[in-house]
Amino acid sequence: MRYARLFGKTVREAPHEVRSPSQALLIQAGYIRPLGQGLFSELHLATRVLSRIKRVIRHEMDGLGGQEVKVPLVNPYDIWRRGGRAAFVRRGMVRFSDRDGHDLVLSPSHEEAMVQLVKDSLHSYRDLPVFLYQFQTKYRDEERARSGLIRAKEFVMKDGYSFHRSTYELNNFFPKMFAAYERIFRRCGISCVSAESGVGFMGGEKAFEFLMPSSSGDDVVIICDNCGYRANREIAKGIKETTDEPLRETELVETPGCTTMGKLATTLGVSPARLAKALVYRTQGGFVMAVVRGDYGISEEKLSKILRKPILGLAGASDLESLDLIPGFLSPIGREDLTVVVDDLIARSHNLVYGANTMNRHLVNGNFGRDFFSETIADIAQVNRSDRCLQCHSPLRAERAIEVGNIFKLGDFYTRRLNLQVQDERGKRLYPHMGSYGIGLGRLLSCIVEAHADDRGIRWPEILAPYRVYLMGIGKSPAVKRFVESLYCEFEDEILLDDRLESPGVKFKDADLLGIPLRVVVSPQLLEKREVELQERSTGKTWHVPADRLSALLKARIEERVDV
Repeated sequence: MRYARLFGKTVREAPHEVRSPSQALLIQAGYIRPLGQGLFSELHLATRVLSRIKRVIRHEMDGLGGQEVKVPLVNPYDIWRRGGRAAFVRRGMVRFSDRDGHDLVLSPSHEEAMVQLVKDSLHSYRDLPVFLYQFQTKYRDEERARSGLIRAKEFVMKDGYSFHRSTYELNNFFPKMFAAYERIFRRCGISCVSAESGVGFMGGEKAFEFLMPSSSGDDVVIICDNCGYRANREIAKGIKETTDEPLRETELVETPGCTTMGKLATTLGVSPARLAKALVYRTQGGFVMAVVRGDYGISEEKLSKILRKPILGLAGASDLESLDLIPGFLSPIGREDLTVVVDDLIARSHNLVYGANTMNRHLVNGNFGRDFFSETIADIAQVNRSDRCLQCHSPLRAERAIEVGNIFKLGDFYTRRLNLQVQDERGKRLYPHMGSYGIGLGRLLSCIVEAHADDRGIRWPEILAPYRVYLMGIGKSPAVKRFVESLYCEFEDEILLDDRLESPGVKFKDADLLGIPLRVVVSPQLLEKREVELQERSTGKTWHVPADRLSALLKARIEERVDV
């Protein structure tokens, strides 16, 4: 590719609203352009990098017996309804009708479509196991589309779906996929940690995430450095400390304007650990109040698992009004008409401050068991920094990270709902057990950039770079031009030739920003000595090689790196 013909040049500054370091670099280097909130166009350089990432993934998926397929982005709404997830993802799923009145959606995920595909093609239990994968676009109407490709509304994922005769066979396949994911991320040059995670709207039985530690990440991993325990904060468990003390008499106090834990703690002169936090959630079965201690957050994943139904979001102001509840002063005390789920720490904590279900008032010294009761007591809190490891009692720590991939054991969650079944050798009805395996390509691209950037720009791993060589000639010497053109013609698909009428300084800056692994500079002075200059972008190492050996050197380097 000749740089003068390349569509999408470098820009010196990213848009001011861009906060993600990887997004800024990808925009500045001419890899992506924003179209709207959470919407991005991929330019030529990005499509080349993504095609190389797909090559790495295909190699690993094919090695597990995978077959590449592709199901439509647009799905009938009916399969989502029958699969039981329509209401759960309704807020983030675009639903529309075609000209014939068919009810359709832009799919945020493709489990239902894949089950339907297998259902239409599976004839016998002997056809199992089946492992299919695809690279397909998704659309999720994210509330807070941010961080560039990390949380875009439209994005491409590698989905893998396996179907097995039994849990036993799924469990045997799962570690193979786990290891393949580790190899994919290692080959892409990023260091990931695996952690237990919630199943969320995917449903199923068990899930793991692969995350790259990053201060800009929007996930939090809870880690025990002693025993190696790792889990997403939404499902992580820990030992929550409390102290025993005599029960005191309740007291109604005035708390004007104290609608947050912070304001309430300041007004009363107590720590958040002395407060009770109550929130009301919407579910398919009605409203639920969840209560945790004030220094903890509520885990919607844990709450959903306890209720055995999905959480559809927080109750809005109109919902609370219909329940005769006042935002900021919610309390389970005196509300026996509500379904209340109490965190186990609340049940063991004495003399806390609760809302009074009255404007500008709270109850001091409220106690579970005396002042209110619930039959549902469970761990529904997010782990915080004061908790200790449940396995070895060591301190836990939290680390921010970016989720790059995930793998799920879905069991027969979808196959039963969508009636995918075959008869086994004894004539018994068999619902295949299913696994789902995802990698967000935009997320992976961004993580690679973040992991390999420096203050001058991107440093692509060699097997993923859009071009292997950044070639430039200095000056107007005909000999330089002939040498550069000859080399370009020989390795055209792997060379980005900077043929612009720009100064060497501008070209050097752009070469660093773009992150091409090897820069080759041809100048009259070097060519007189029958030499050319090479520089590695990753290390900054610069050296000279004989001009007549350059072609053989580049050929060997390119061939060596193809399948690493």
